[in-house]
Amino acid sequence: MLVPSRVIEGAIVTEKAERLKATESTYTFRVATGANKIQIRQAVERLFKVHVTRVRVLNLMGKERRMGAFKGRRPDWRKAMVTLKKGETIEALER
Repeated sequence: MLVPSRVIEGAIVTEKAERLKATESTYTFRVATGANKIQIRQAVERLFKVHVTRVRVLNLMGKERRMGAFKGRRPDWRKAMVTLKKGETIEALER
């Protein structure tokens, strides 16, 4: 089992994530690739002391990058969109 601080790698701050946070009380996180929805829900509830109603997860493929003749690849990663109970917010992520 993963430790809650290892499940949540960080918050994602984009225009779409900010819009979801304002309208639907949905927060977006970068999470560990081995974490499932139950582990993500438990980690968010323990770290931020909130109630989670829904978790959506996406697996994103790393982009291929090159520098001259050398090719490389960024790592694959996992994104979770977590919806909180009505009226709850995560104060640490508010601006």
